[in-house]
Amino acid sequence: MPLTDVVIRSAKPTTKALKLYDSGGLYLEVSPSGGKWWRLKYRFNGKENRISLGIYPETTLKAARDRRDTERKLLAEGIDPSKNRKTEKSAQASRAANSFEQIAREWFAKFSPSWAPAHAARKIRLFERDIFPWIGQQPIAEITASELLSVLHRIEKRGVSETERRALVSCGQVFRYAVASGRAERDPSGDLRGALPPVKGEHFAAVTEPGSLATILRAFEGYNGTLPVRCALRLMPLLFVRPGELRKAEWSQIDLDAAEWRYMVTKTQTEHIVPLSRQALSILHELYPLTGNGHFVFPSARSNTRPMSDNAILVAMRTMEIAKDITTGHGFRATARTILDEVLGVRTDLIEHQLAHRVKDPNGRAYNRTAFLPERREMMQQWSDYLDQLKSGKVLEFRSVA
Repeated sequence: MPLTDVVIRSAKPTTKALKLYDSGGLYLEVSPSGGKWWRLKYRFNGKENRISLGIYPETTLKAARDRRDTERKLLAEGIDPSKNRKTEKSAQASRAANSFEQIAREWFAKFSPSWAPAHAARKIRLFERDIFPWIGQQPIAEITASELLSVLHRIEKRGVSETERRALVSCGQVFRYAVASGRAERDPSGDLRGALPPVKGEHFAAVTEPGSLATILRAFEGYNGTLPVRCALRLMPLLFVRPGELRKAEWSQIDLDAAEWRYMVTKTQTEHIVPLSRQALSILHELYPLTGNGHFVFPSARSNTRPMSDNAILVAMRTMEIAKDITTGHGFRATARTILDEVLGVRTDLIEHQLAHRVKDPNGRAYNRTAFLPERREMMQQWSDYLDQLKSGKVLEFRSVA
């Protein structure tokens, strides 16, 4: 007689497994410990076999019967339910191993050791927050361009179009890694070129007119705040490195005798060499008696174990009434690039090298850090001499273009 819920609920465990039969090979097995398991007994190719259909009461009598009927349909089609389950589990494992998230994390583990820690943290946070929740579990080979675009549109709705564009680039890197490793046939991100709205770039303000630059340089010279801040202000236009790299400069990186500053570029984690002009060396020698026994060239006012905060430079510039729409610490990079090229006539590849941008030779290979070092030394001295001329009132204007 078929089972009922009343019979199932009232079934008590015994010293041996108790089997309560329903119909069609379905039965409930009550273990000595009290657990109640649904089983299906069937024959395939003359051999008896059993599979589990769930645990009571999580799997109800009706649900167990539905599962039984599903498995018996497979039998009618000549399929062994037990082998079918193993095949499905294998397929699921394969899908999980080839999911977008699994491959993205594999790609990240392979390449992130060569990145700056902050860049790596931002990259994985982008995936975990904006990508994995939506397509992370999908097999990477099955993700379409329209599905990827839907994920990107979620980011766009937050009003962070630059993040949306970075997400597209990062996803493309993962897809191409999957193609290279034989787990996908193509990169669907390539189909989305032109599908994203253009990013309205917010460029760093920069002074490129020599007369205005002269005014700022004289203001830096006259700054009456702390010596580390005053020296940092005066070095910013001379060295035109990224503000964060200047603030975090370490005395161990600077060779005053060789007139060089060597450090790792935070953006690319590659070594960079900054030749130090006579003027830059003079400023560093002035600062050395105060901070030279410590770790950082520009230590924080609160602790010698930390570098100067970005806010220290900003406050100093605002104190001198140099607004952020006039120039910024990062803006001196654009200032140097423009004037070195258009006023002093320096070769652009030398300028790009000194900006720590990737520059390639005629064969497409990236130059190493020492490329054109003598020429760059000469350029940095020429640049410092030019800034001195500006401060003294002699202004060289832009070259005329024939």
